[in-house]
Amino acid sequence: MGRTKASKQELIIELKQSLSESEVALIIDYQGLSVAEITNLRRKLMPTGSVCKVTKNTLMGIAIKDDEKWQNMEQFLKGTSAFILVKDDIGGAIKAYQEFQKAAKKTELRGGVMEGRALSQDQVKAIGDLPSKPQLMAQIAGALNAITAKIAIGINEIPTSVARGIKAYAEKDSKSEESQPAE
Repeated sequence: MGRTKASKQELIIELKQSLSESEVALIIDYQGLSVAEITNLRRKLMPTGSVCKVTKNTLMGIAIKDDEKWQNMEQFLKGTSAFILVKDDIGGAIKAYQEFQKAAKKTELRGGVMEGRALSQDQVKAIGDLPSKPQLMAQIAGALNAITAKIAIGINEIPTSVARGIKAYAEKDSKSEESQPAE
């Protein structure tokens, strides 16, 4: 039994809502995956703030029809499509999908859409090679920590250098007085 018109409208509204919250959409061909495998993919994507939606291309086409940000997705709407909608950790989501793909060997990434631009498979893979959000945050924190440590050392070094300079001048002055003959 097919979906009613009302249930299709609800699904389209849900898709629009999910798209509005997403930064990137990846389109994969999921033909040959079992329900258990799709569930496994969804579990892998969950920690990255991503969801995997399986829906008909025509319904997704209606959902993106009036939205410039997602209209480039239309070129990928063919065959059996699943949509990975990424909200937060783009690199982490792509890595999670790639890990799943290596294990399942049944899916194929068609492409993606980010900021209104279509992404090829190679572009998506390049984004996946970038460090994840937590890794980037750790690198930034480490760099900031190193800078503050250098500033603190530099500030601490100023009075020490001044003190050494005064001591050296005093020692030089006292040596020069000792070497001069008394009158």
